[in-house]
Amino acid sequence: MRASVVDGDLLDQPVEAIVNAWNRNIIPWWLLLPQGVSGAIKRRGGYRPFIEVGRAGPIPLGEAVATSAGRLPFKTILHVAGIDLLWRASPYSIRTSVRSAMTLAQRQGIASIAFPVIGAGSGGFDEDEALRLMHETLAGIDAAIDVRIVRYRPQASR
Repeated sequence: MRASVVDGDLLDQPVEAIVNAWNRNIIPWWLLLPQGVSGAIKRRGGYRPFIEVGRAGPIPLGEAVATSAGRLPFKTILHVAGIDLLWRASPYSIRTSVRSAMTLAQRQGIASIAFPVIGAGSGGFDEDEALRLMHETLAGIDAAIDVRIVRYRPQASR
């Protein structure tokens, strides 16, 4: 499977589902300061997705949980535990997050999905290396889903 890479804002993508790189759910959502993709989702989509993901309990590193999209126009948000307890991403967390999100998207019949560059924000991972790992992982997945990876570039979305 091949994924396209676009510059812009994840929340402006014309897809059925988006992926949110989440922090494993160890800290209650209401104690976290909004930042990155999660902050954008909270500002534009409301708290409903985070209340739902909180009910799922701790998410093992690399696993995924689906929630509603709140006020956003998507069918679902797939929250992946893309960073560890020290807020760091790793090749393992990036690869398993991609696989888990794609497995969940297939189970839900999602036709199109947009990923952020997992680990490149709060996770402190090099963006180019994270993109390479994501492409490599997606290449090994056989699914009829349109996949795009969004490099956050605020000026590209205006």
